[in-house]
Amino acid sequence: MAKKITLDASGIYYRQFNEQIREAVAAGATDIVLTNVNSQRYLVGAIEGDLNFEIQGVPGQDMCSFMRGPKVRVKANAQDGVGNTMDDGTVIIEGLAGDVVGYAMRGGKIFIKGDVGYRVGIHMKAYMEKLPTIVIGGKAGDFLGEYMAGGIILLLGMFSDKPSEPIAGRSLGTGMHGGVIYVRGEVPKEQIGPGLTAQPLDESDKLVVQGIVKEYAKELGLDAKAILASDFVKIKPFSHRPYGNLYVPA
Repeated sequence: MAKKITLDASGIYYRQFNEQIREAVAAGATDIVLTNVNSQRYLVGAIEGDLNFEIQGVPGQDMCSFMRGPKVRVKANAQDGVGNTMDDGTVIIEGLAGDVVGYAMRGGKIFIKGDVGYRVGIHMKAYMEKLPTIVIGGKAGDFLGEYMAGGIILLLGMFSDKPSEPIAGRSLGTGMHGGVIYVRGEVPKEQIGPGLTAQPLDESDKLVVQGIVKEYAKELGLDAKAILASDFVKIKPFSHRPYGNLYVPA
């Protein structure tokens, strides 16, 4: 049976607040609302289990780092490092997010309604049945998917505060050697990393994108049909060793 609790972050240092969260989980709380959050770091970090969190306010850096299982909804924006080395679970951000979202992410899903900063999804990995997924409703800064090793990034470019900017910054996918980046619409060639090209989706890609978009739209109260009304392209690595030619064999 669900046990709901509300914790007020007003004036509390992040260490003490995270202790309160862990104590609540240990005491059996399953639905936890965090109110008046104001940049407290590491919220829901390394927490496991079938738990639900609602964050009211703007969480600080490295929210949901090493998380394994919970569902976390942020009712505003989030700062840098969301989902750092996250292993499983779902994060929904109803606003913007900062830099380095999903760094070395190993599993789970991160759904962001608006724009994101730089180096999102870098070093993402996939292993066995785990397929980490990041959906960005707005636009992304430089180095999206840099050194990506697995998983899926879906970039929509629809819900952005930067109408005059390209959908992604420079060097998209630089050094990626696994996974796939799907982009709604087109990506200027000069924004894509060396040796990469944007290609049309095949039928299996379309099914994957449709499934992700439907879940994303449901979580954020959006129109999936409107999102899917445009064509998408995919960016995949040309080699699993993109810099292999730089090394001299022994």
